[in-house]
Amino acid sequence: MEKIQMTTPLVEMDGDEMTRVLWQQIKDELLLPFIDLKTEYYDLGLPYREETKDQVTIDSAEATKKYGVAVKCATITPNAQRVEEYKLSQMWKSPNGTIRAILDGTVFRAPIMVKGISPVVKNWNKPITIARHAYGDVYKSTEYRVPGPGKAELVFTDESGKEQFRQTIYDFECGGVLQGQYNKDSSIVSFARSCFQYAIDTRQDLWFATKDTISKKYDHTFKDIFQEIFDREYKARFDELGIEYFYTLIDDAVARVVRSEGGFIWACKNYDGDVMSDMVSTAFGSLAMMTSVLVSPDGKYEYEAAHGTVTRHYYKYLKGEETSTNPVATLFAWSGALRKRGELDGIQALVSFADKLEQAAIDTIESGVMTKDLVGLWEGETPAKGVNSLDFLKAIRTRLEETL
Repeated sequence: MEKIQMTTPLVEMDGDEMTRVLWQQIKDELLLPFIDLKTEYYDLGLPYREETKDQVTIDSAEATKKYGVAVKCATITPNAQRVEEYKLSQMWKSPNGTIRAILDGTVFRAPIMVKGISPVVKNWNKPITIARHAYGDVYKSTEYRVPGPGKAELVFTDESGKEQFRQTIYDFECGGVLQGQYNKDSSIVSFARSCFQYAIDTRQDLWFATKDTISKKYDHTFKDIFQEIFDREYKARFDELGIEYFYTLIDDAVARVVRSEGGFIWACKNYDGDVMSDMVSTAFGSLAMMTSVLVSPDGKYEYEAAHGTVTRHYYKYLKGEETSTNPVATLFAWSGALRKRGELDGIQALVSFADKLEQAAIDTIESGVMTKDLVGLWEGETPAKGVNSLDFLKAIRTRLEETL
């Protein structure tokens, strides 16, 4: 068949370890034979981040702002052991964090559902997408171990040096702990706009939850900003599409989510999103079967897998041992980026290809052919056959070719 032509490149961010191997295999088996693939390539593998003093990460984020759509491989966020292993000059920051900050984006994660792998919550028959506000709160907090009796105060001094606010937090009669958290209106606004835009893009209801009955300033600010932006900028479009924006308390939201059938976006503050995204992904089956997309408030998109670089499999791979690493989340990062590129550029053939590629992957699993991590989760009538990563990709290609 004639290759599908692209007009605007994707920003391609290569990564580390086993996912880097899968990245190339996916391109060789499932993309390059069918698409005249145009990408602006950035190597975010840890060795090149070290060589460029992490400038390559910044450059890739700026390129995403320019071209609008990126696809990213999983990358290493170095710890002390990695600094020694890779002989790094410093402990470089998380590439995801750097890119998220530059794009001012929100991460949306949703499960990839297949027949034969059932969620733990049996009434969940549609994906639940978690939108996490990955800024501020406890992750940027200031903490102090109180040594003994004394008064703790919350003080705000404006930029002119004038004290505007002072309030006693607690008069300690013994030792204890203190923690100060913050967030910014500008970040909450960006979070809200990203959530509303993604709900429109995916035509899903949006739920948002905080604990504003207890946190009458902090959490209530989130609630108020969301409502003001929705009423002013998005309500008419939501009404036109027949979708709903719904606010409730976080504890009520948890109960509603468990009783629901799924099929909506659940927006959460930072800590809530951290916890609930793990809960939802585990309940649906596997992090290897989760999509992840970073969406900026001005409509820039960066697609990636929700999992890490699969280090254990990579060490086996380096020894020449066979691995059965699940490539589905990485494959869906590519398909998501290609679909969005096709939508933005008006290339229906690219959108259709992305749809058929995803369906071929799902059909392959539902036929009983899968990587070994899914075998233990399999409940289908057809016996599960665990294969290595490359054989799994080849099986997907066979099904894909039948539909093209």
